[in-house]
Amino acid sequence: MTTHVKTAAFAAAVTAALALSASNTTPAKAADMEKCYGVALAGQNDCKTSAAGATCAGSSKVDYQGDAFKAVPKGTCTTMELPGNRMGSLEPLDRDLPAS
Repeated sequence: MTTHVKTAAFAAAVTAALALSASNTTPAKAADMEKCYGVALAGQNDCKTSAAGATCAGSSKVDYQGDAFKAVPKGTCTTMELPGNRMGSLEPLDRDLPAS
């Protein structure tokens, strides 16, 4: 095999492995989780924030960013105690947003 073909085959294998890994969250597991806003550390949110240029996982700019969520076990979000008397929320928050 040529180097080009080997590289393409390797890239395809890595892509397939990543796709399989990403699909390992079963619906039952997802059903046991809820979006909890304002609990993720900077760059560790699970997905979407409304901040300009921030569209998905790992895009939060500040710790406990109010419009960024982390998936947590159902029933635990609003009981999480965070630094500075913050609490998790099931709805996006207007606190700790990055400076524009």
